[in-house]
Amino acid sequence: MGTRLDVLAGTLAMLFGSADALAQGIPEDPLQRRCWQSYSAQRTAVDLREPVSVTFTNLKSGYVVRSPFWVEFGIRGMGVVPAGNARDKAGHHHILVDKTLPIDHRGKLPFDDSHRHFGKGQTGTALDLPEGRHTLRLLFADHEHRPYFVYSPEITITVSGRRSDAGLRIDAADFDRSCAAWYQDTVTAPRAAAKEVYAKNVRSGDQVSSPMRLSLGVTGFGVAPADRPVKDTGHFAVTITQAGAVVAQHEWSDGRTESVLDLPRGDVDLQLAFVDADGKTLMQGQALKLSVARALP
Repeated sequence: MGTRLDVLAGTLAMLFGSADALAQGIPEDPLQRRCWQSYSAQRTAVDLREPVSVTFTNLKSGYVVRSPFWVEFGIRGMGVVPAGNARDKAGHHHILVDKTLPIDHRGKLPFDDSHRHFGKGQTGTALDLPEGRHTLRLLFADHEHRPYFVYSPEITITVSGRRSDAGLRIDAADFDRSCAAWYQDTVTAPRAAAKEVYAKNVRSGDQVSSPMRLSLGVTGFGVAPADRPVKDTGHFAVTITQAGAVVAQHEWSDGRTESVLDLPRGDVDLQLAFVDADGKTLMQGQALKLSVARALP
């Protein structure tokens, strides 16, 4: 009998041919492509200074966005599990909107517009905030909504208008400024699919360096470790191939949403999947074609 990863690899191999259509590639427009790739190293950089940390994967302080805008949650060193399910080294995300950290850091977080709860194990959300400046902070909490001592730096963003307004363009004569505005608008665009598994920080066609950080997201489901089977949840799996041969397989059964990958030099394919507690594929994700420009010996 094969292992869970053997079964998963077989399923992915059968489905791989149709997966290319699901992959969101880098922009075809030359200016947009140049802009996108100028941020690729930043998106995939490995930072292990803090073994446990929580971050906004797609937002930085100072960003200007249109509302509604998408917010990605990143957690390193811990897994995600829906509220109500006690587990060591796991919890769920909250966003503090225009709110400071709670004085009682072990008290249960209230449910209100300043404390947004994501107790289903979500990895991202769309926020609809009025125009103007706002502060945001991610706070990770346990099964009872009691914060761990794990939170992101507070960031300040500016909502400039509505997402329904005309989209932004890159001006070759003013590339740096217009590229930054276009990029911030692009990475915060709400997800279109009700159910999908996707890479947060890379697209098919990206050029990356190895080792790289891979951050994954899912819509329509929550994340949970394999040893905590919860309805409408699962965990991530990644199969890495090069020239048609499987190089590595990863199953993030502890509920993690990001990890560091050591990829071989050259062109590689990453096949994403979202699987249940038994290893059954719930959703096949993107087939990402990456070019690894530099790798450690």
